[in-house]
This record gives sequence, C-alpha cells and structure tokens, in this order.
Amino acid sequence: MSDTPFGFGLPPEEPENGDEGKKKDPTEGGQSAGGMGNPFGFGPGAGGDNPFAAMFGSMNPNDLGAAFQQLGQMLSYEGGPVNWDMAKQIARQTVSQGTPDGTKDASVGPSERTAVDEALRLADLWLDGVTSMPSGSVSTVAWSRAEWVEATLPAWQQLVDPVAERVGLAMGDVLPEEMQAMAGPLIGMMRSMGGAMFGQQIGQAVGTLAGEVVGSTDIGLPLGPAGKAALLPLNVERFGKDLSVPQDEVRLYLALREAAHQRLFAHVPWLRSHLFGAVEAYARGIKVDTSKLEDVVGQFDPSQPEQLQDALQQGMFQPEDTPEQKASLARLETALALVEGWVDAVVHEAAKSRLTSSDALRETMRRRRASGGPAEQTFATLIGLQLRPRRLRDASRLWASLTDARGLEGRDALWAHPDMLPTAHDLDDPDGFVHHEQADFSELDKMLGEAAKGPQKPSEGDEGKEEGKEDGKGGPEQ
Repeated sequence: MSDTPFGFGLPPEEPENGDEGKKKDPTEGGQSAGGMGNPFGFGPGAGGDNPFAAMFGSMNPNDLGAAFQQLGQMLSYEGGPVNWDMAKQIARQTVSQGTPDGTKDASVGPSERTAVDEALRLADLWLDGVTSMPSGSVSTVAWSRAEWVEATLPAWQQLVDPVAERVGLAMGDVLPEEMQAMAGPLIGMMRSMGGAMFGQQIGQAVGTLAGEVVGSTDIGLPLGPAGKAALLPLNVERFGKDLSVPQDEVRLYLALREAAHQRLFAHVPWLRSHLFGAVEAYARGIKVDTSKLEDVVGQFDPSQPEQLQDALQQGMFQPEDTPEQKASLARLETALALVEGWVDAVVHEAAKSRLTSSDALRETMRRRRASGGPAEQTFATLIGLQLRPRRLRDASRLWASLTDARGLEGRDALWAHPDMLPTAHDLDDPDGFVHHEQADFSELDKMLGEAAKGPQKPSEGDEGKEEGKEDGKGGPEQ
C-alpha cells in the first residue's frame, strides 16, 4: 500500500518509488509553489497522496459540478470520526481496479461455491478429532472481494473508530476555550474533512486487503458475521498459484484454518469482546501531537483539504510510552498470538496425516505472517499495532505441548476463562506453564451466575418442606 492510514508507518522496506518521488518534489501532481494550482487533485497528474484523486483524478471539466457536489456532501458529514459511507465507496472502487498482477474481481460461480462448501464441511469433520470444541460454522459461503468488503466493514468500524476518535476529539481541543465558539464552523469543517480523510484511507486499505485475504479471519479476529465460515475462491487460487501444490489441498488447508477460527470464536463467548476491548484499550493510550494539530488548525485553508491528510501521514499521533500502554500492547499481542497459535497447532494436527503438502503449506502461511503480510500490515497501519510473529510460533509450540501433557480436553479447557490463559511470560517459559497446576474457575463462575440471578422464590412444595422442618416434621425418620 502506498498510503499509510493515520500516519502509522510501514516497515522501512515497504515504501514505493512513486511515493518517494512525490515526497521529494512537492510541486509534482499539478501543485504550484503556492499550493493552489490543483488543490483537489482534478485532472492529469493527480497524485496518489491526494485523498480526492481516487474519486476525481480522471474527471474532465464537464464533471466538475458533480465533483463539487460530492465535496459538499463530504463537508456536510456529521457522523462519527470516520465517514464510513466514503470508506465503503473507496473500498469498492479499489476492488474494482483489480490487484497489481492484473487480477480482477468476479462473481463467484456455482462450481466455486460448491467447492468451498465441500472443503469447509470436510475441514470441520477433520477438526472433530483434534479439538474438543464442536463446529462453530452455522453456514458456509464463498465471497467475491467486493462481498468480503461489505461483510467485514462493521468489524473494521469497531476496530478503527476508537483510534479515529482520538483525533476527532483533539481537533476540538487545540484552540483556547474562549476561541472555540468563534471557530466553531472551522472546527466543524475540519472534523468533516477529517472523517472524509479517514474514510478515504480506510477504504483504500480495506479494498487493497480484499485482494489478498483468503477468508474472514486472516488477522486472527472475527471480521465476518458470527458463525459464517467464508473463503474467497479467487484469492485462494492466487495463494496457491506458485506453490506447486494441488489446488484442492490448498483449499482444504485454508478451509481448516477458517473452520478452526470459527470454532474458537463460537465456543469461547468472551473472546471476541476481549480482543476488541483490548484494541480499544490500546487506542485509549494513543496521544495526539497537539502541536502539529495546532499548526494545521492555524494555517488551515479550505481550498487545500490535503493539509489534513499530510498531518495524518506525518505521524500526528502515536502510542504513549507508559507502563500502562506497554502492558495494554502486551496483552493484545499475547491474546492474538494465542488465537493464531491454537489455530496453527490444531490445523497441523488435523492436516499432517491427510494432506501431503501440509508442512509446506504451514510454513508458507507462517512466513507470510512473519514477513509482515498484507493482513498484518493493514492491521498495523489502521490501529498502530505491529504483531510480533515470534509470539505466534511460541504460542503454537505451547499449545502443542499442552496437547501432549493434558490431552485435547485439558488444552481446550484453558479457554474457559481469560485468567486461565497463558501470559507473555508463559510464552517465554512454556514448560513451566504446561506443568504447573491450573486454577479451577468453574465453581467461581457457578457462584457468580447464581448471585446474578438473585434470591429464588421457593415453590409451594419447597415451602411445605420448610414448614415441615420448622414443625419438626418432614425430617428423616428416627
């Protein structure tokens, strides 16, 4: 991805030459030295850094009326911190443009749907023997890239809004309180533009990711509807294109991963809220560089909306370097690693005796994650989190050791309560965790559940028994 949403940078090896060229020469893309030559990116030479280029870059003068009408709609946006209507529109447009290798999105045909359905159902049968958790898939579906965008946007909204909210709140706080009333229209315009900028960046990121993902759980989070196991046939084919592995085996291996994720999220009811809550807690620890934002507010020119985009891309906010924020990051990374490690372990156990290429497919998936594949990079740029691949391998080894030591039931029982799960320290010392005694939270959960129900009114029969006891009757015979 050439643009980095919210100013969270990708690893150093990621920049593209085109982006570097734009940064070196600020006058390119039709901009004059004063910045007023081509403020919205209309016409030839519109740069990719301009948030409006994706929509307006190829327009001729006859379309300017419609363009400004759309710009007016953006400025009048009064929703949350992200303009999700725009995000959806940009994501769909990005998908329609196809991937760099020239692959275009296409509707899923009947034969592809049948192949996906059969693979996911067979995967569930294989998983029955390697985990105590029953199937978590209520239905199976084969998605096009555009359908993946539609289905996952609600989850992206839940992930990204807490981060975007930090910038939205900061926009209203950078001016002295006595000036905020006078600057109200300006702040409102900036918030509307900020929502549009976030929407454009998120839409581009999600649309790009749609060309790479193979299912609904590629980043270790449940992005799709609950209980709906999904694969993207077009992307599954691209995943296995250069692996010299039969396509049926590739599809089955990826189906195993999708079905395993579905089991975990379906039968660990607290897990989804735990993960999304950890993301939100991490977002709360992000601080906004108000000095940069004050400069943007003080120099904001409505004819140059790209100023906000530039501020976002120049690292306007970053995680606080505090013990609390470090702990929040560690909890989130560990939780995600445990999810991915469990899936990796059970899928390997299910596939190793059935798929001749299971080891090669496992290593391919691991390398994809370790090299900062598209899922991890998008996750990092959208919420400012770079997963540590080392933790994924450590977690997989820990779950495998637990299987040997405690069996399937003992291993999977750890998901009964978040306090029973391994910690980051346990990933460093897996043998110590595997062989130490685990606390039993079942009685505590039972007591808490009974307390939540409140006192129960005795039935008539029970009342009779109680009266009998008070009268000396109804007790055991002497």
